[in-house]
Amino acid sequence: MDTDLDEHGRPEPPIDGDETGTLLGFLDYQRATLAWKCEGLDAEGLNTSVAASSMTLGGLLKHMALVESSWFSRWLHGRDRQPPWNAIDWDAHPDWDFESAADDSPEELTGLWREAVASSRALVDEALASGGLDQAAKRTWPDGDAPSLRWILVHMIEEYARHNGHADLIREAIDGSTGE
Repeated sequence: MDTDLDEHGRPEPPIDGDETGTLLGFLDYQRATLAWKCEGLDAEGLNTSVAASSMTLGGLLKHMALVESSWFSRWLHGRDRQPPWNAIDWDAHPDWDFESAADDSPEELTGLWREAVASSRALVDEALASGGLDQAAKRTWPDGDAPSLRWILVHMIEEYARHNGHADLIREAIDGSTGE
């Protein structure tokens, strides 16, 4: 796909794309924004928190890797959790993704997130080929309803956008870098 990149290396979403292209374009833009906010930082930078919050950029990378895997593999395709997510007692450690990031190197964190994004892209392509945006997720909510792939994509855009606001504030506190 030919894509224009902005000054931070983020792919510009298509201004005249179809629904699928627009949703995927905005999701990739949000993903690239998180990558931009985390780039060039060492372990200390990725483990820096701001004010009363314990949130870190490393924690956001690990959390978003979990979110990618949860929505596209577990929910959309109904697959079991894969490592490292399957070894966690989530009831005992509901914030494990955020808390354990301090023990991971920058390479481990970015690698885990990039692998989750690559897997998610392949899982979305698989879903689009077999049912399109209207297809329902294999997992359902307790009432039996299941979100559509369209809903999941919009939710992922929202999830990244919200956390990218956090990332912007954290990065500015680390080294003064600002932007969007």
